[in-house]
Amino acid sequence: MCTQYTERGMAARNAQIRIDLSASEPAYRQVATQLRTLIVEGSLRPGDLLPPVRRLALDLAVHFNTVAEAYRMLAEEGWLDVGHGRNARVIERATPKPTAAAWEAHRRKLRQVLAEMKASGVAASRIRQEFQTLIEAMKS
Repeated sequence: MCTQYTERGMAARNAQIRIDLSASEPAYRQVATQLRTLIVEGSLRPGDLLPPVRRLALDLAVHFNTVAEAYRMLAEEGWLDVGHGRNARVIERATPKPTAAAWEAHRRKLRQVLAEMKASGVAASRIRQEFQTLIEAMKS
């Protein structure tokens, strides 16, 4: 079962969160991963307020601790400012230099995704086009 949340203010920037409750990845990680992606892509910008924990949890049909854990995780990574009794806010984050181990881990993941795409019949030209589109979106 999949659930989706779209914030009215975020919708104009194509910001949606979808979670698959039957997936092997825990729901809090799905929420954190998608929020991180929205921030990196610019759909969520420094200063933007995220929905209150309980509202997002209700809309995604998950326990509020699931959303709270995702917000805490992103705060620890430097993406959000969170505080008791107030909305989480996206903050400016300095881009760290990747370690050799981090680079290799990302490279492995990327190769796996590319292999899955190719195995499912996606043409190399389509994959290349999608990567170019994503890279351009991250520059702005």
